[in-house]
Amino acid sequence: MTNNKDVVLFFSCDESYVPFFSVVLESIREHADKKRNYVIKCLHTDNIDKASERIIKREYSHGNIDVEFVDITESVKEFFEKFHVRDYYSKSTYYRLFIPDLYPEYDKVLYLDSDIVLLDDVAKLYDVDLGDNYVGAIPDESVQIIEEFKMYVENRIGVKSYKEYFNAGILLMNSARLREIKFRDIFLELIDKVTFNVAQDQDYLNAICKGHVRFIGAEWDKMPIDPNLVPEDEIKLIHYNLAFKPWHKDGVLYEKYFWYYSDKTTFAAIIRDIKAAYDVKLQEHADNQTANLIKTCREQALDVEENKRIQRVIDNLGK
Repeated sequence: MTNNKDVVLFFSCDESYVPFFSVVLESIREHADKKRNYVIKCLHTDNIDKASERIIKREYSHGNIDVEFVDITESVKEFFEKFHVRDYYSKSTYYRLFIPDLYPEYDKVLYLDSDIVLLDDVAKLYDVDLGDNYVGAIPDESVQIIEEFKMYVENRIGVKSYKEYFNAGILLMNSARLREIKFRDIFLELIDKVTFNVAQDQDYLNAICKGHVRFIGAEWDKMPIDPNLVPEDEIKLIHYNLAFKPWHKDGVLYEKYFWYYSDKTTFAAIIRDIKAAYDVKLQEHADNQTANLIKTCREQALDVEENKRIQRVIDNLGK
């Protein structure tokens, strides 16, 4: 069992994302409650440089914050080939799905993507009461404003309303309940029968957890999209997802917060170099990926027969 003062946080990343992981840690440290313990685990598969690991641990793993890098290569190797990816996704995005079984000592954990910054104490998010729900999450802001995404999540994933499709980058997990329903086995059964190639693991999570989600306020997963959704002074967490990367281009909404924390890290110069090296062709490629993704959403949303088949599979999971 977890100490009631512990805030248990999980991340997954590879070497290329370590600099951005340091930015998250910097923001967590600035807002941390001195009366709480922050247990932070970064899952990876033998792809984190030891020098990077030493820097992170030296900078952030002390006092009431403990950072551990965990190589889960052996734990996921029998499933690794099942994890299909596209574009900028890596297979590490699937690791969060295995946390409840990898860590049976925890009944509740908070998974966070590494392209975020905290503007408040993350313990406040961790403390949200999940009741009997499988997860706590925030409706995906990008889905709320793009018609093709709305069609896709309702027709293919089968959520009741696009307003209930959540972003899995900020995911409060009721690990005890997920173990109870044998979530890992259900996911592996589903991925064998259905390929979701738009939002990958996020689609699988929404398909399995629909109807069992504690929805949390948008201030805890504010994307740089619609500034009117949440007043800026009420934002608790900024999520620089999709193509909204301040380390790629200028003019990203809320970029000042990213650079505030980035410039305080040991990786500050490296992150600035990444920004300088990101050219117009790379941005055009990213924009084309987004356009193709929207096209794919529309095509799959209109594939009535396949969508019916997928819903039959989902309805029969675990039976």
